[in-house]
Amino acid sequence: MIQGVREFRERYWERGAPGRETPAALTRQLYGLWLAGLLLKLIGSSWDVSWHFKWLRDDLAPPHLINTVGTVIVVGLTLFHTFTGYGADRTTLRLMQAGCGIFLVALPIDVINHRVNGLDITSWSGSHALLYLGTAVMLAGAIRGWMKFFPEGNARTFGLVALWFFFLENVWFPNQHQEYGVRALQAYDDGRPEAEPILLQFAADQLGVPVGREAVVNFALPIADWVYPVWGLVAAAIVLVIARRTLDRPWAATVVAGGYVAYRCLIWPVLAGIDFPKSAVPLFLVLVGLAIDAAHAVKVPTPAAAVLGSAAVTTVGYAGIWFQQEHLWGPPISFSSAAVTAVLLAVLWTAGDLVLHRPRARVVASRLELG
Repeated sequence: MIQGVREFRERYWERGAPGRETPAALTRQLYGLWLAGLLLKLIGSSWDVSWHFKWLRDDLAPPHLINTVGTVIVVGLTLFHTFTGYGADRTTLRLMQAGCGIFLVALPIDVINHRVNGLDITSWSGSHALLYLGTAVMLAGAIRGWMKFFPEGNARTFGLVALWFFFLENVWFPNQHQEYGVRALQAYDDGRPEAEPILLQFAADQLGVPVGREAVVNFALPIADWVYPVWGLVAAAIVLVIARRTLDRPWAATVVAGGYVAYRCLIWPVLAGIDFPKSAVPLFLVLVGLAIDAAHAVKVPTPAAAVLGSAAVTTVGYAGIWFQQEHLWGPPISFSSAAVTAVLLAVLWTAGDLVLHRPRARVVASRLELG
C-alpha cells in the first residue's frame, strides 16, 4: 500500500492549472474517493441524528468520528484538485473550495454553539444550517466535476445518480428532526422512552420544568408545523427537478427519490438493531419523484409544466404525509400551508426554467440574425 501511495504521488503530485487534461483512470480514482468520502459522511450523519435522540451530545461520539473521516477525505481531495489541477476546472474547484471552507468554519461555530446553548438538538439551528450549506456547495462542485470529467458509460450515470442522492439527503436532513421527534414522543407516551434518563433530565432542566411530557414535546417537536412540508417539498422538488434535467433519463427523479427512501428503510432496522431511536420514513417522496418525472413527460409549455408539476408535487406530498399520519408514522404538519408550498415551488421552478432558457434563446436569436 505504501509503495502504491508513493507511485501515485510521483506520477500525479505536481503543480498544475485547473482544467488540465486528466487521465481517465485518475478521474475514476478521484471521483470514486469522492463517493467513498460522501458515503462515510452519510453514514455518520444518519447515526448522529438518531444518537442525539438517545444520548447527550459528545464531540467524540462514534457518529461524529465517522463523519470526520469522510470530511477528511473530501477536504484532502479538494486540496489535491487545487494543487494539481486534475479533475476540476476553475468553476468546479471554486465550488469545492467554497463548500469545504464553509463547512470547516461551521464546525467550530457549532461546537461553540453547543457549549453556550447546551443540547441544541434541533437540526434547524444556524450553525447546522452552515454545515448543510457547506455540504451542498461542495456537492455542487463534485456534481459539476463528475459531469465534465468522468468518462462516458454506465458508471458515469450511476455516479451522477449517487451524487444527486447525496444532495437530496443533505437537503432533507433537517426534516429528520420532526421524523425522529414524532416517534420519540410516541415512545414516551407509550411508556417506553427511547431517550436515556440523563438526556430527558437535561432537556427538562433547560426548560426549567420537571421531567415529563412538556419537556419531551419541547425536546422532540419544537419546530412549527408548517416547516416540515414547506421546506421538505419545495427543497426536495427543486433538487429532483435539477437532477432530472442533468441526468436526462426517463424517471430519473423517481430513481433518486426512491434511492433515498430505500436508504432510510435500510438504515432504520440497522439503527433499531443496535438499540437506537427509530424515525418516520418519508415514503411519499417516491410520489414526489413520480410527479416531477410525469411533469417532464407531458408535452406542455415550460411555465405550464412548472405550475402543473408544482400542483402535483403539493397534492401527492400532503396526501402522502396525511396517509403516513393515519396508517404509519408522520410528523404533525399544517395542511393550510399547502397553498404556500404550491405557489413557492411554482415560482422557483418557473424562475429556474427562465434562467436556463435565456442563454439558449440568445443563441437562437443570434443564429437568426446571422441567417
